[in-house]
Amino acid sequence: MARFILSLMELGVSAAVHLVFGFYVFSTAVAADISQAAAASGCLLLRRPPPAPATEGALVDVAAAGERDERRGDAPVVLDGSPPPIVLVHGIFGFGKGRLGGLSYFAGAEKKDDRVLVPDLGSLTSIHDRARELFYYLKGGQVDYGEDHSKACGHKRFGRIYETGHYPVWDEQNPVHFVGHSAGAQVVRVLHQMLADKAFPGHDTSEDWILSLTSLSGALNGTTRTYYDGMLVEDGKSMKSICLLQLCRIGVIVYDWLDIPWLKNYYNFGFDHYEMSRRKVGFSGLIDLLLGYTGPFASGDWILPDLTIQGAIKLNSTLKTFPNTFYFSYATKKTRKLFGITVPSSVLGVHPMLFLRVLQMCMWRHPQNAPLPYKGYRDEDWEDNDGALNTISMTYPRIPIEHPHRFVVDDSDCHPLQPGIWYYKIIEADHILFIVNRERAGVQFDLLYDGIFQRCRKHAFRKSPPTVPNETSQ
Repeated sequence: MARFILSLMELGVSAAVHLVFGFYVFSTAVAADISQAAAASGCLLLRRPPPAPATEGALVDVAAAGERDERRGDAPVVLDGSPPPIVLVHGIFGFGKGRLGGLSYFAGAEKKDDRVLVPDLGSLTSIHDRARELFYYLKGGQVDYGEDHSKACGHKRFGRIYETGHYPVWDEQNPVHFVGHSAGAQVVRVLHQMLADKAFPGHDTSEDWILSLTSLSGALNGTTRTYYDGMLVEDGKSMKSICLLQLCRIGVIVYDWLDIPWLKNYYNFGFDHYEMSRRKVGFSGLIDLLLGYTGPFASGDWILPDLTIQGAIKLNSTLKTFPNTFYFSYATKKTRKLFGITVPSSVLGVHPMLFLRVLQMCMWRHPQNAPLPYKGYRDEDWEDNDGALNTISMTYPRIPIEHPHRFVVDDSDCHPLQPGIWYYKIIEADHILFIVNRERAGVQFDLLYDGIFQRCRKHAFRKSPPTVPNETSQ
């Protein structure tokens, strides 16, 4: 009984912290957009009578404008082929250009180069679905989730339409650089395998369409965090009856069922192809969704199962490291050893939302009555973490087999870069130090992204060094 009460208290604290942080991010974006709308209205004050004050109206306009810019597909950012664009791929609960108003998931890093794209993918959809969306975002056309996959998971086969892709010339001669944060790194790896397998009807793709992949705190081998949040350690697919992820599930279902247009334009979990709107399924459909009879949480076609260790092993067993692509990985950690025990490395240096999570992950112990996720698993290997992912998971693909890799202390140690090898380094940072809030990272932010962009522009090429576009120090 005491253990049950303790678990409920822990769930309450965790839910409250996540809710407060989510509200903080959302309200920050809303406040900035309302301020911009008010400023724009002020400029027109002498030209015409001001409209009746309507905070929601201003927000609706901003959200709708962002949605139009990102979804209409007729105004791609990049049209020509050289030099290759750098594509920044967000992680779980993330967002791309056109969502949350003017807020940047990558904290403005996209301004450091003239040819950077920031796609908006489903924030909670499966790795598979996000990879399919990413392809059509770049190449153009209607998103095709695949006939077999769509039937198996119970959703529409086709999604949004990009009348013109953001990089329509994408092919072997015009490859791209990818930078994936958190789950975004695994999305790129799955896309890469799909390109190699020619999995997009009507397109003659190959693995050479991707020039480089940089993994920033990438979920390359899963995370024990998923089990704390509610995934069952026994199978890595099901959820506990009472857990943080169940609260998340209910919130997402209600959000999508209500289907408030301006709010979904502002932020979207990405499940539109499941058609969970009240306009489609009615009240009875809501009950079925909540009871787990239908929807992405019933089929397991969402991102959390992909982020368990078991889910990562399943994905990794089909993914290759390709000989003509350059790989670099930044693994983050916010832990240290104290008298032989792994503990958070500091209190002030960890984001308030993540401190408890860092501590919990240090203490993770695989249940003795549950089968080990892979042969040779040891709890101590998974203790170091950044509050969301285990450091061992972020280094390079390790399970079920290790891919070619090389540890790097200084970036200059790996020049000239060799393709087909995962260069990785470990840096002191929590999971969200280099996203959303630029001020938290300070000078580290510029050092990190300048290094990534410079590597893409000057050190990752197949034939000759590309022409470097105009760069700005933002």
